[in-house]
Amino acid sequence: MTSSRTTGSRSAPSASRRLLVAGVIAGALAVAAPCAPDATLGAQQRPAAVPPSAMPAGAFASVDWRLLAGLDYETGKSTDTLKKLDGQHVRVPGFIVPLDDADQEGAEFLLVPYYGACVHTPPPPPNQMAFVRMVGNKAVKLGLFDAIWLEGTLRITNYDSPYGQVGFTIEGISMKPYTGR
Repeated sequence: MTSSRTTGSRSAPSASRRLLVAGVIAGALAVAAPCAPDATLGAQQRPAAVPPSAMPAGAFASVDWRLLAGLDYETGKSTDTLKKLDGQHVRVPGFIVPLDDADQEGAEFLLVPYYGACVHTPPPPPNQMAFVRMVGNKAVKLGLFDAIWLEGTLRITNYDSPYGQVGFTIEGISMKPYTGR
């Protein structure tokens, strides 16, 4: 068998190798294109929440903590999008902080955006904490390490917790493991 390589120089890549490289580059560009900032949208702008009137009955609007940060906790003013969600059924991801560190189950707790919030000083700002009371005082597992989806009725209101001022209350309807969707 003879080799296609010569000492000191390389032979031209085969047609199949060139096609493979071109395909990899084209695929990378196709994947990267949607991530590039769009001049009309701005870099990494998130879509607005679904208006409550556009949701079917019994549906929950998915809300993230960036939207909840639209509450100016110093003035009490909220963004228009956040105001529209006051009193609406929402679905919020987060982590549980029991009101008593020894509690394994309970019907009242804080919901925060990241693990470990409130167990250190200072606590998160009020627009990054929600006081939750489950409907009917239904006790739920208060797993500190478990990311969850909480579904319930959102209220923009101040609440004094053992961990400080809280900007929201949620009447909890259901709690599910976080799945990313």
